[in-house]
Amino acid sequence: MWAEDDFIPPGQPRLDSFAIPENDRIYTMYHGTSREAAGIILKSGFRQSSGGMLGRGVYLSRDLQKASRYPLDLPETQRVVIRVKVNVGKVKKIDRQGHPLQKTWHDHGYDTAWCPPNCGMVKSGLEEDCVWDPDRISIMDVICPTSYSDSDRESDSGDTAESSGCTVS
Repeated sequence: MWAEDDFIPPGQPRLDSFAIPENDRIYTMYHGTSREAAGIILKSGFRQSSGGMLGRGVYLSRDLQKASRYPLDLPETQRVVIRVKVNVGKVKKIDRQGHPLQKTWHDHGYDTAWCPPNCGMVKSGLEEDCVWDPDRISIMDVICPTSYSDSDRESDSGDTAESSGCTVS
């Protein structure tokens, strides 16, 4: 189970995953990864992937539950989610397989590619973003999986690297 402290700092917009992102805004997003990879990202920052459904870039989601599924081949106890702030710049909506700019959006002046939920691009039906330039991404914190007991549900404090003793390699 994944939980987070939903108290986003003032001035930090949170956009629901079904809402259309506006150009040149800063949004909270999530990146699911292994504890080991999170340690490297925390030390050195994000790097572009070499490819993927939307081509090169850093893959993120505004949906914590989507991000918490990655990497797909690892047990939940070995995964973490990095919460980030992203300046999305100019955004291109990619809403179908075979879209003419699916992998070339950056060559046409866009900074972020956005796949809306339930558009047929992502098997889970959840929203996904690809940010070309890792410098547009600022790390906020790390969210770790947590088991809720009845007393945890009452406090609902979330579970982040800072608050839980969650460790990354």
